[in-house]
Order: sequence, then C-alpha cells, then structure tokens
Amino acid sequence: MAKIEGKFEKSREKEENVISLKRSIYKGLENINIGGMVLGPQDIFKRNIGDTDGVLDRSSVCILGLGGLGSNIGVYLARSGIGRLVLVDFDQVEASNLNRQYYSLGHIGMKKTQALVEVIRSINPFIDLEVIDTKINRVNIMDIVKGQQIICEALDDPATKSMVVSEVLANSDDKLVVAASGMAGLDDANLIRTQRKLSRLYLCGDEKSDFEFTPGMMAPRVSICAGHQANIIIRLLMGLEKK
Repeated sequence: MAKIEGKFEKSREKEENVISLKRSIYKGLENINIGGMVLGPQDIFKRNIGDTDGVLDRSSVCILGLGGLGSNIGVYLARSGIGRLVLVDFDQVEASNLNRQYYSLGHIGMKKTQALVEVIRSINPFIDLEVIDTKINRVNIMDIVKGQQIICEALDDPATKSMVVSEVLANSDDKLVVAASGMAGLDDANLIRTQRKLSRLYLCGDEKSDFEFTPGMMAPRVSICAGHQANIIIRLLMGLEKK
C-alpha cells in the first residue's frame, strides 16, 4: 500500500465543565500525497451525486452510538462527502463486534471513538471529526447534540434509544432525529424500510426483530438498516424529503 502523507492532529481538546463532556476535534486535510500523486476531495467524490452548492460539505451530523449501526453509518456518510461528523460512544471494540461493526482485529481494545476516527481517516482524510467519549444519559443528551440539526440514533439499549428520541424532540424545535428499530436475525431484507413517524422523526428498520428477542445480529440486515439511516440523512440534508 502506498504511503499516505499527512498529519492527522487533534487540534483541540476541551472540557465542558457543566457536564464534564470531553470533546476531541480532528480537522480534515486540504489534500493528501499518495505515492507522489496529490489528491483532493474532488478526486474521492467525483462518482457521487453532484453537490454543486456544497451542501453536504457544509453539513454536520451527530451519530449517537458507534456499534453495528453507527460505525457503518459514519463510514457511509464520510464516503458521501459530509463535511463534519460528531461521533459519540463510551465503549471499546471487542472481538464479538467484528461480525457486523466496521472495525478490524487491530481495533480490538481501542475506544470505538478512536477506532472509527482511524477508519474514516483512511477513507476520507478531508472530513472534520469531533469525538465525545461518554455514556449518553438524560442529563447530558442535550449538551451532546447542541448545535446539531440532524441526530442519528444508533444505540443498542432500548431504554436509552427511547430516552434520546423523546428528550431531543421534546427539548428542541428544529432538530431532526433518524432512529432505528428492528434489524436482527435473517428475516426478509425488504422488510427493513424508512418511515416518517413524526414531523421530525424518521425510523428505519422492520420494527419487530429486536435483538433482545430475535437470536443473532447478522451483518447483512444491520448494514442494510444502517444504509437506510445514512440515505435518509443525506436526502434530508439535500432537501429531497418533503417538509
């Protein structure tokens, strides 16, 4: 593999004293040099749908949970040219994650936030990334999503999933939530769909195959659901969904 020249530095790290949120921010590069060939964003994204107004590049999305859904969604959005992602998780990569999450053997033991930064940087070094290494709860959720218009719920705990959706919708007037429910097992992939449940809530999944009651979380259905979430997020950002 050709050497990629470029320094990915943590440009700022600060403490939020009110709720002790530690935010690490990684700025994207303007270009990279691979084997003497200088590449920019236009080289990576030239096969994407045209974004002549730069809407995606100016957009930011907050992903809550970096497991089977969130890690794949993060990669899909990075490949699509999103300019900034906020990645939130507290957990570490385990061997049992590798059957469906966008990590590899070398990431085992790493914080998921740091592992996903490494993965995304290897695909799209031009993107800005912010990581928040914390466990989401009712006290900190609104501070975590502050300043973000689109919140992607990609958590695995049913109680936390429900809390996030209710808190964000109840405590904001303009935030959109893209959530997921039902992608376990090996049922028909076409049962997974995207629905607009409320004016500011979109739900992806089959709404029945919860991992607590359906044996096994298999990569195909998990990644299909993640694809649904990433796709509706891009459509919302580009104004392709009806208000």
